[in-house]
Amino acid sequence: MKKLLISSLLAAAAVTAAPSLATAAPAQSSGAKVTVVHGIPDTVVDVYVNDELTLDDFAFGTVTDALSLPAGDYAIAVRAGDAAADADPILSADATLADGNNVSIVAHLDAAGSPKLTPFVNDTAPVAAGKGRLVVRHTAAAPAVDVLAGGQPAFTNLSNPNEAKADLPAGTVSAAVALTGTTAPVIGPADVPVTEGSATIVYAVGSAEASNLQVLVQTISGLHSSPDAVNTGNSGLAADDGSQLPVGVMTAGALALVAGGLVVSRRRQAA
Repeated sequence: MKKLLISSLLAAAAVTAAPSLATAAPAQSSGAKVTVVHGIPDTVVDVYVNDELTLDDFAFGTVTDALSLPAGDYAIAVRAGDAAADADPILSADATLADGNNVSIVAHLDAAGSPKLTPFVNDTAPVAAGKGRLVVRHTAAAPAVDVLAGGQPAFTNLSNPNEAKADLPAGTVSAAVALTGTTAPVIGPADVPVTEGSATIVYAVGSAEASNLQVLVQTISGLHSSPDAVNTGNSGLAADDGSQLPVGVMTAGALALVAGGLVVSRRRQAA
């Protein structure tokens, strides 16, 4: 049941992505790893897969465990929480889930405050010895933001629904989020751990207008490089190639790459 839940949300989110793209997975991969993040305040949903209720009252703030899912075909219907089983779905789709993806699906608000589902490709490339990966994703109803480290901009002009990332020495980063061009935090500051051999993914969720902005955190472990990898010694929020941040962020079009191997036909989307 839990596997079907995650598959359903993956498929529903993939409605917004490209209908057919090549999978970037290793040749020996089997199945897909999928995490679902619920970042819409005061909202619950019921998810049906093949006409069966698979999750009742999926709640704000939930970050699921990553699951390894088999490839397969699914018919999905997403309804408002506690709606009748035969009620018109908010979103419905048919989808084929293919091998090789590591994906996070985020239910969140867009910049204007409307609910949406956004798929992100998780970067699982190895990190150098002694380093971890920090990823910041803007999935809140707020204008573009700067991510501050020690009060200074590190990632700048990050807009919804994009991400910025860097591989950093393991340790703790004191981070805050401010509206672009300002230094007054709207989230934080907070100590963010950068764990050696792992990716720490921080989601800004909620609404600036409703004053309920907060962060959710996902961790992906097992990204250690080979034992003979050399720590380059970069310090602070700097990209591995030595260039100073801000680093480039994913464009909305690039997010469609998550649909590699997913063949999706949209059945219906209600307002």
